[in-house]
Amino acid sequence: MKQITAEILTIGDEILYGQITDTNSQWMSAELDKLGIKVIRKTTVGDAEEVMLKAFSEAEERADITLITGGLGPTNDDLTMPMLAKYYGVDIIENRDVLEHVRAFFESRGRIFTDLNKRQALVPSNAVVLHNELGTAPGTWYERNRKVFVSMPGVPHEMKHLMQVHVLPKLQDFYNTPVIYHKLIKTVGIGESFLADKIKEWEDALPEHISLAYLPSIGHVKLRLTATGEDLESLKKDVEGLIASFMPLAGKYVYGYDKTTLEEAIGELLKKENKTIAFAESCSGGFVQHKITSIAGSSEYFQGGLVPYHNDHKINILGVEKETIESFGAVSEQTVEQMAENVRKLFKADIGAVSSGIAGPGGGSEEKPVGTVWIAYADQEKTISKKLQLTKNRKLNIELTNIALLNLVRKSLTS
Repeated sequence: MKQITAEILTIGDEILYGQITDTNSQWMSAELDKLGIKVIRKTTVGDAEEVMLKAFSEAEERADITLITGGLGPTNDDLTMPMLAKYYGVDIIENRDVLEHVRAFFESRGRIFTDLNKRQALVPSNAVVLHNELGTAPGTWYERNRKVFVSMPGVPHEMKHLMQVHVLPKLQDFYNTPVIYHKLIKTVGIGESFLADKIKEWEDALPEHISLAYLPSIGHVKLRLTATGEDLESLKKDVEGLIASFMPLAGKYVYGYDKTTLEEAIGELLKKENKTIAFAESCSGGFVQHKITSIAGSSEYFQGGLVPYHNDHKINILGVEKETIESFGAVSEQTVEQMAENVRKLFKADIGAVSSGIAGPGGGSEEKPVGTVWIAYADQEKTISKKLQLTKNRKLNIELTNIALLNLVRKSLTS
């Protein structure tokens, strides 16, 4: 089955100048993907005749479908309709249905219907008009040599309505599109290259209709399996079989799939094990607790926590021995282990999890440079601590500490 491709073309100087953010392209890509249509390029051009005509030509050559947003207003700088007419070599005509819709749109709102507003009814003579009941600028559809152009307003809610009501159904009718199925495997605690080494033979043996992409982000690596075919249930079965053979190779790093977050995965583990948890965060400043409590239902397992930034609070509230901090420092194995054991007892939780470190940019020393962080986990049976050597960037260190501490909890629970 032939892969149907699309290009998304955004028109507008205001986007190039950074005055507005293009949110349309991401949404359109996701909707096209559901139909098995692959977006191969996203392009933004300004309101200029030469660049628009060149963009039309290049898009038509590259892709089966070109979806255009923007440039449909009634003023002289809105060039999409006249440029489409010029590109196809046709005249601009007044569409009576659009004219009456625009007139009714303004009159129903008690606004004057001007000659300028009438320009919204001017469309290329070869266009199939797509009624825009939410605004005044119509959508238009063009066909040539089995290639489709669609023009839509840049206003997000108008564009989405036209896509859902008109464009997507017409594309399904026009093309025999394949089924595309994605599955994300989410891992933590292993780098991209190390993971690739572990699963090299598995990856090399993937069937032709399933591809793998590595999607690394801070502290995580997502693996995206993309299966293409004609039957969704068959594709899902194929992917699940591959995941089953993946797990013995790198399953200990997997915390979830698709939209599952690490904090959601921790919450599910705690509920499954009927365990509660408490935190004491020094360098991460409560960020871990924020992530944990961002999950609905976290009150089932989150007992509470502290942010004992000052050493006096580690001693007087959390009960860390003064001699421990004086001998080893606040950023040390000995201190975090006492913190983890004591916060668990203080909040009557099954688990205590803590952090203490030098987030930066100042405060480091030759012995303990910026980015030195200790984390610890404690339950009734064991206490585990780990040293991290992170970066010089404060915000990044806080985020990496969060990931490392939650992963320590995850590993301790799953072991």
